[in-house]
Amino acid sequence: MTEKLTALVPTFNEEAVIRDCLESLRWADEVFVVDSFSHDKTVEIAREYGSRVVQHAYVNSAAQKNWAIPQSGHLWVLLVDADERVTPELRDEIREILEQGPCHPGYWIRRANHFLGRRMKHCGWETDKVIRLFRRDMARYEEREVHAEIEFPGPLPVLQYPLLHYSFRSFSQYWRKMQLYSDWGASQLFKEGRRAGWVSIGLRPLQRFLKMYLFRLGFLDGIHGLALSMLGAFAVFLKYAKLWELGLNHGKAPEP
Repeated sequence: MTEKLTALVPTFNEEAVIRDCLESLRWADEVFVVDSFSHDKTVEIAREYGSRVVQHAYVNSAAQKNWAIPQSGHLWVLLVDADERVTPELRDEIREILEQGPCHPGYWIRRANHFLGRRMKHCGWETDKVIRLFRRDMARYEEREVHAEIEFPGPLPVLQYPLLHYSFRSFSQYWRKMQLYSDWGASQLFKEGRRAGWVSIGLRPLQRFLKMYLFRLGFLDGIHGLALSMLGAFAVFLKYAKLWELGLNHGKAPEP
């Protein structure tokens, strides 16, 4: 007996991308959109596609997903962000797993990440993978403010075909995301007892640039690779500068 599937889509002000996402999920038995009280037409578009829509206050990504997963209508869940697309090949691979009966509680899915219209094959983006197909009753994200992943005991298989991920569509769009992620990253580090000083602020961004552009062969992606590597370095600078600021505001001594 084929397992039924809920496609779970967390959203907030995604009217620019949500249509293509939902188009790629028409095959799912249920599309469940959990919206963080969008101010644009996200909810209207989701309902237009026949999705089940629930609005829930957003605290952070992990908390939102942990609230939403148990509300899914079917045992098996495919979590897809609004800026991601399920290709026909990935769809067929998931269908085959559900038809044969899943042998694991979860599955890794690689992501084909795009930067300003180009698929990035280097800079470290080419190895990106996430656990996105899983059993509803066994999945829970780590209690982290940013970059949380589902915790499963033991290794999980990786699906052959990737999600298409269009996270960086313009500099103005990415800047807003960078601001949020640096806030969350600094806050998470502060909660873990980390502090920042001149070493973190001065050297870590340089290390990130060298890693992305040289060691992860970002130069092979041309000007896209250079721009992405520099943005990656700036994101690290921003996170540790904000961590330094948190230390100042709370009267904690920074690192040397």
